[in-house]
Amino acid sequence: MDSFPLGRFSVSRIGFGAMQLPGPNVFGPPRDRDEALAVLRRAVELGVDHIDTAQFYGPDVANALIREALHPYPENLALVSKVGGRRDDSGGWLPVDAPADLRRDIETNLRALGVDQLAAVNLRLFESDGPDQLFDDQLSAMIEARDDGLIGGIGLSNVNREHLLHALDRTEIACVQNAYNLLDRSSEPVLRECTARGIAFVPFFPLGAAFVQPNPVLTHRSVVDTAERIGCTPAQVALAWTLSVAPNVLLIPGTSSVRHLEENLDVASIELDEDTRGRLNALAT
Repeated sequence: MDSFPLGRFSVSRIGFGAMQLPGPNVFGPPRDRDEALAVLRRAVELGVDHIDTAQFYGPDVANALIREALHPYPENLALVSKVGGRRDDSGGWLPVDAPADLRRDIETNLRALGVDQLAAVNLRLFESDGPDQLFDDQLSAMIEARDDGLIGGIGLSNVNREHLLHALDRTEIACVQNAYNLLDRSSEPVLRECTARGIAFVPFFPLGAAFVQPNPVLTHRSVVDTAERIGCTPAQVALAWTLSVAPNVLLIPGTSSVRHLEENLDVASIELDEDTRGRLNALAT
């Protein structure tokens, strides 16, 4: 499988996202703990060397599962986390803005995963129209954590092009993680900027928002028809298209099923012809 730089690592372009390992709505323990551990172990067996996680997945669930399943970790395994959010007692998503809290949460991730350094940590923004003083202060906290050796690279998540350009004026950026899929191309300007600058772009919700049912991507007639025609699943069509968009795209599809994990990794062998890509490209126009 092709690879692309992520901080000091060079990772396969299909990794694994741990968001679906906890219970429903990324909250509470997994439905099947043994299967969740098996998914992580099988992922590494099949060559996954990039796992995306967060301490607020669960909370405190995904990282604990990763450590139990995989510690001590392979030397080539890039563990990437994110800070900037937390969960309330009912599972709501809340921002964590204070720079001191970002540093605290990086250290919490390190302890939970049992490592001295993370390959990268994404600064996750919840509501921000553009760079401001708070964003600058948050960047300072991330730069300090990197310079202190806690993280190998600084990532950004849920940002616009202006955030990215402002951050690049201050420091190197290892990756950007934004929502992007067949039907949601709102992050296209960010993707183009990352591609031009050789920055890894990691789309979340590549199969559509996990909390929206029925899933608009996987039930789209063109996606279903394409899957039937080439003999794969709608999810594989959506992932294969996303992977083909640019060479710096790193997929992190998540699942709590070994079977779905294997299907996701099989996407590396699926090549969409020019006509198929053209029809899929047109879905968002």
